[in-house]
Amino acid sequence: MVGKEIDVDRVMKEIGKDAAFYDESRGGITLSGGEPLLQIDFLTAILDECKKKHVLTAVDTSGYASRRSFGKIVDKVDLFLYDIKMMDERKHRKYTGVSNKLILENFRRLAENGSDIFVRFPIVSGINDDEANVTKTAEFILSCGVKRVWLLPYHRAGIEKYRSLSRDYRLRTVRSPTDRKLSSIKERLEALGLSVRIGG
Repeated sequence: MVGKEIDVDRVMKEIGKDAAFYDESRGGITLSGGEPLLQIDFLTAILDECKKKHVLTAVDTSGYASRRSFGKIVDKVDLFLYDIKMMDERKHRKYTGVSNKLILENFRRLAENGSDIFVRFPIVSGINDDEANVTKTAEFILSCGVKRVWLLPYHRAGIEKYRSLSRDYRLRTVRSPTDRKLSSIKERLEALGLSVRIGG
């Protein structure tokens, strides 16, 4: 086990240390992971406390969580940072181990609810950076009424973490996308009607 267990009170004390900064900057906190919705009761409790203290909240999610879990937090979150990796279900299952159906369904429901969403689109060379996936991803996002996308270039920072855990890092031969490739994808998404930035 790497890390430590903490309770909601301890989290809120840490958040309280920066309260003046949040007030000045109109900023807030991001709950990330791993997948924060896998600890839905803990996540819900923190969001409730943040609402009481008027702290803005963002939840960074892969979208792979039950409809019930999203239902518990949908009206408590100010901003969702939502990962969409690829549209082809077979390829999604091959590279992530799970279907993308639940992820896309949850995304559409959040959008229909009127939730504020930034799409995080990780670009992995040779896996999801082809024109077909880029175009289908843009079309899906737009069909849900969402416009904002962050392109996240794949990086190799996880290699050492995997090594320290004695796990096989199966993307060790994959390189980060070039600036030219990222710019090309950005231009393609913008041409289709999305607002795009690189990094985020």
